[in-house]
This record gives sequence, C-alpha cells and structure tokens, in this order.
Amino acid sequence: SQKVSNGIYGAYLGIGYASTFIGGMLADRLLGQRRAIYLGGTLMAVAQFALAAHALLIPAPSAGGDPRSDGLFVGLNMLFFLALGLFDAGQGFFKPNISTIVGSLYEQGDPRRDGAFTIFYMGINIGAFLAGFSGQISQTVGWHWGFFLAGGGMILAQIIFYAGRGALQGKGLPPRRSAPTTTAVTRVPNVLLFVIGIALFVPVAAYFLARPAWVQNVAAWFMIPVLAYLLWEAFRGTKEERGRMIVIIVLCCFCTMFWAFFELAGSAINLFANERVDRVVPIFGELTSSLITASINPFLIFILAIPFAKLWVWLAKRQMEPPSPLKFALGLAQLGAGFFILYLGAAQAGTTGKCNMTYLVLGFFLHTTGELCLSPVGLSTITKLSPVRIVGMFMGVWFLFTAMGYVVGGWGGGLTEHRGYADVFKMI
Repeated sequence: SQKVSNGIYGAYLGIGYASTFIGGMLADRLLGQRRAIYLGGTLMAVAQFALAAHALLIPAPSAGGDPRSDGLFVGLNMLFFLALGLFDAGQGFFKPNISTIVGSLYEQGDPRRDGAFTIFYMGINIGAFLAGFSGQISQTVGWHWGFFLAGGGMILAQIIFYAGRGALQGKGLPPRRSAPTTTAVTRVPNVLLFVIGIALFVPVAAYFLARPAWVQNVAAWFMIPVLAYLLWEAFRGTKEERGRMIVIIVLCCFCTMFWAFFELAGSAINLFANERVDRVVPIFGELTSSLITASINPFLIFILAIPFAKLWVWLAKRQMEPPSPLKFALGLAQLGAGFFILYLGAAQAGTTGKCNMTYLVLGFFLHTTGELCLSPVGLSTITKLSPVRIVGMFMGVWFLFTAMGYVVGGWGGGLTEHRGYADVFKMI
C-alpha cells in the first residue's frame, strides 16, 4: 500500500541520515574523514550489489497464495531489508565526512566557502541525474541492472577519490590521539570493533525498516535526548561557541521542516508522476518510466548551481549577501510555492485523469531554487559555526535533523492513500 511503501522509504532515508551522527563522531575521534569515506563507499557498493542479487533472484509470488509461504521469496525479502540496512551503515560513514573535508579546505571567513559547497552540491546532483536513467533502465530492462550500475558507479567514485587524495592538502587524516590500534579498556583491535559494530547495526536497521511505524515512533522520542545533549555541549563551551551552536540548532529545526516535504519527490510525488501526470515530452515522446522524472531536480541543480554560487560571491563583495536565516526562509517559501503548483496539477487531474507535465516541472523548479538557498548554504554554515573539536559531530547533527524530516515525510506521504494527492499537496 502507499502508506507502507511511503513509510519504508522515509524510514530508510531517516535511519541512513541518523547514522551520520555516529559516523561523524567516529571520524572525529578515530578514523579521520578519509578512512570513513572509504569504508562508507565500500559498504554502499556492497549494498547495491546485494540489491542487484535480490532483484535478479526473487521469484514471482505463489499464484493465488500468500507470498509469505514461499521460503525463497521470504529469504530474499530479508536480503532486501538487510541490503538497505547495509546501505544506511555506509551512508553514516560517507555523508558527513565528505562534506566536512570540503569545508576544511577553506579558512574561516573565506567568502568562497558557500560557492564551493554549491559546486560540490552540483557534483552530487550529476550523480542524481544519472540515477534517473538508471531507474529508466530498471523499469524497462531489469531492476538488477539499475542496482548493478549504481554499485559500479560507487566503486568508480572510490577510485577517483583515492587517486585525488594528494589535492586534499593533508585534510581528513586520523587525529593524533587515535594512533593506538586497540581500545585502551578492552585491548580489542579497533578494526574488530568496527566490524562487530557494523554487523550489529545492519540487522537491527533491517528489522526496523520492515516496521516503518516503529521508526516514526522511535524518532519522535529519540530527538528529546539529542536536543538535551546539544544544549549541554553548547553551554559547556565558551560564550562565542554557545551562541554559534544555538544558531545551528535553530537552523537545523528549519532543515527538518524543509526535508520532510522536499523528499516526497521520491515517494508521493513519484507516485503522483506515475499515476496522474501525462509524461509526454516534445521531441522525446512519452517517458515510459516515471523514475526518469527524478532527473528533473538534479538537472536543474546542474544548470542553476554555478549561477547561485556566483550570486552569493557577487553579493558578498558588495556586502549585500543575505544572512543564512534569510536564505533558509527563502528556501522554505519556494518549497511551499512548488507544492502549490503541484496542487493545481493534482486538482486538474482529479481522481481519474492526468495533468500536463508542466505542473511537475514548475513544481520541481521551485523546489530546486529553494534547495539551492537552503541545503548547500546549510552545509557551509555548519562547518563555519561549529567548534573545530566537534565539527564532524555537528555535520552529523545536520543530517540527524534531516533524518527526522525524512521520517516525518514518510508518514506524510502515506496520507495520499486515503486523502489523495491534491489534499496532501494543498495541506503542505
């Protein structure tokens, strides 16, 4: 059902982004950002190949029977959730630390930092653009090919990152205090502890992913001690650190609201594109896969990222650059405007018809400009305001609040099953 599928999608994203909180701390204290990126990328590549194996081997459900009675079917579905858990573990190590390295290449106060993060963000979205074509291949040729291509792309990315390590100016190496290879208390090799930790995390994550309602309940309660810890960190620091960390916490709350609705692109909006949008494009003809519409947002990012990067630098030189909170407000306003456009399209389509694809493109356009005002600027702000001693952890905090937004979005997307697309888009 749409409620369950949206919930699994939100839980998958939520757990993956929540794990960045741990991955950031481990990189700060033990691994260093580079090793964390190698470990995370490897785990994600293995996860993609596991999904490819699942898609290739899973049989059709027993005709006229309960698929849960088919042993192979059940076993491979367990592999599916374990692969998602493995992917979430990889994200935990990869996502916060690749962003931290970008920030570390620039001194505090360097106006090029926001522009650099926008270009970095553009690079991310080149991959996201190609993922739309991977989805097209998945739906038209075979799902296993889509996952296989993604895994191969991840391996290629690891090779490129390793080959370019000399350009990192010595950044991202393990901290000196982590030189011992064993934990002082247990005398257990650190490598073994990491293997045990990942081996425990993956099946636990898989268990919760199969029960998305549990994730939604746990996330709501989990945020209370996290906020308490962040406030404790803020008030035990200097007065300047305290002010900066409180600003980060407030901006993270805006971040939760933004991503809760923006990431419906992969769930409710994708289903809307599949069911209620006439996907005929001049010259190209009809887009046979709704997943190709997932390339609209990253394509717009690719086109608009450089102009936005130059815009912030141009405004900074003239002392006209808006402060980060105003950029966040602009991002939220444009997100709301995009959903108003989608609401108009859903209202035109009704419950049985289809709307013109222009509504989808215009909605994505406004979501994209909002994203460029908020997301890369948010990453830059975290590295700018965080104390150096815990910058990796606060990058994880940013992703943790993002994770909460995704979990909320999974619940919100599920409302379309009974309330319809128009009502949900109008509510947002």
